[in-house]
Amino acid sequence: MRSANMFLGALGVERAVMQDCVFEPLPTGQQAYVVRVRPTKKEQGRCAVCGRHCPGYDRGEGVRRWRAMDLGMCMTWVEAEAPRVSCPRHGVGVQRVPWARAGSGFVYAFEQLCAWLAVRTDKTTLSSLLRIAWRTVGAIVERVAQAALAQFDPLQGLLRIGIDEVAYRKGHYYLTVVLDHDSGRLLWASPGRNEETLHCFFDALGPVRCKQLQLVSADAASYIANVVRERCPNAVLCLDPFHIVKWATEALDEVRRDVWNQLRRDGKKEQAQSLKRSRWALWKSPESLTDKQRCKLSEIEKDNQPLFRAYLLKEQLREVFTDSGGYARVQLQGFVAMAARSGLAPFIKLASRIRSHQAGIDAALVHGLSNARVESANNKLRLLTRLAFGFHSPAPLISLALLKLGGLCPPLPGRL
Repeated sequence: MRSANMFLGALGVERAVMQDCVFEPLPTGQQAYVVRVRPTKKEQGRCAVCGRHCPGYDRGEGVRRWRAMDLGMCMTWVEAEAPRVSCPRHGVGVQRVPWARAGSGFVYAFEQLCAWLAVRTDKTTLSSLLRIAWRTVGAIVERVAQAALAQFDPLQGLLRIGIDEVAYRKGHYYLTVVLDHDSGRLLWASPGRNEETLHCFFDALGPVRCKQLQLVSADAASYIANVVRERCPNAVLCLDPFHIVKWATEALDEVRRDVWNQLRRDGKKEQAQSLKRSRWALWKSPESLTDKQRCKLSEIEKDNQPLFRAYLLKEQLREVFTDSGGYARVQLQGFVAMAARSGLAPFIKLASRIRSHQAGIDAALVHGLSNARVESANNKLRLLTRLAFGFHSPAPLISLALLKLGGLCPPLPGRL
């Protein structure tokens, strides 16, 4: 009996009684173990949903099999009867087995190993090692993530969150993601980037916890501001400084294109061609410039004052967000005044745009909050989208992201 329990433990099968073990040939010509088991008496006759003891209904569809941990080089299957029970709450269904989740064809330990590997290795290696299809991995990852969320509430005790969107497929397919600034964990993700999608997050959060939120960081998307204003009356919305500096970079690029077009119209083709190769020198911060790019900036300062003035304005705004508090707000006001008087149409528009979002930008400066952690998570999510290629829906990708970035990944089987 003890040897049988040790054998079942090696397969990841618990609370079961071993009845038989046979070899069975596979279509590949290899041999597989088939281990015949039954649940212990205490585990028999339980509803697969709620786990309560229920009266039997019928013998079901006979024998079922679950993939277990491999034994050496051999695939191993667990085989057991699958009678149905009649639950007063959930109706007629197959009885629960203690070694696998309801609706799964794999034992707990196998799914745990699969989820652990899914966040640490590529899909080809995982599929070859476990001898399962990649779409099967997606279904397993979903079940493991849902089981983890049922035991742990990631939305508890939130004070500061970041909201952003990330593309997960070509054709304007986006995920809205929410991250906890204090722990750095991914909290929630869902397809779409509109008010309806974001309302789903706050519905899950609940009205009590919505009122407990203190700070929310996001870009300047109007739908985020509208939903946060409606659902989180006590939260302060902080606009992400990275996106504000990006506005200045876009204004600078617009000035560069206008100058380039003017030079071409004036027949100064050599100067226009030289300016065309100056984009990276203008975009970079001074400390990141190469020697060649510094020379390019010197040429622009000498030959094209409007463009160099636009570059200095962009750098001035970037410097504003290196500080925080009241002094940074004074610097921002100075930048807005200079941009409005610059004579450069894109920067005059930028000054007006900053004024229209003044409250959110001031809040980011006062509280020193940005979407840097959210952007970091988005970069990791983009890598996961490559790994998730082949999944038919975003649900497995979201589950994979929650396992990797949300702290829900289980340990290896048999280890704490």
